[in-house]
Amino acid sequence: MEEKEISQAVISRLPRYFRYLGELKDGGTERVSSQELSDIMKVTASQIRQDFNNFGGFGQQGYGYNVEFLYYEIGKILGLNKTHNLIIIGAGNLGQALANYVNFERRGFLFKGIFDSNPALYGNKIRDIEVQPMENMEIFVKDNDIDMAVLTIPKGEATKVAELLVEYGIKGIWNFAHVDLSVPEDVQVENVHLSDSLMKLSYNINRFEMDNKGQQDI
Repeated sequence: MEEKEISQAVISRLPRYFRYLGELKDGGTERVSSQELSDIMKVTASQIRQDFNNFGGFGQQGYGYNVEFLYYEIGKILGLNKTHNLIIIGAGNLGQALANYVNFERRGFLFKGIFDSNPALYGNKIRDIEVQPMENMEIFVKDNDIDMAVLTIPKGEATKVAELLVEYGIKGIWNFAHVDLSVPEDVQVENVHLSDSLMKLSYNINRFEMDNKGQQDI
């Protein structure tokens, strides 16, 4: 049977479902309806039901959704029922901030190593993880079962480093470098362009101000 293709729009909502359901679970809520989730998430109840139907539905007529069950099922869909070993390439401010964010570990993302091309940083420790030279990366990846890498380096270096990571067997790259990477289809890349997000915020502010000005001029 051919596996159903899930849209990226649905996939992008899964972490939000997981986060909100986690908050409900921690607050002692045992069950929730699609309408109650809709009120919390600002997504229509119909959209929520359609999203969940992509994975089997999870709910019961007249009951809604069991919060704990749905939380763990979405966690499995997101691959959070297993751990992922990560390395960071780039020990600058962003790389250090990501390494220090302990909530990643609660989700099963374990930072194992940090690498940089600047000799002045070698030996520095970030949460007991020592910054190493790039030359150590290949052996480290293989010896520590690393499956994900985080790129927080200038875009001029990112493409070459990504090629090396693919060669070393990395299966996922979280890319903060300001360049879209081209990798084989069996390697997954999530590009995070911080300036794009900031420009989107600027657009929304500008649109809101223009809409309000238009209403005032009527």
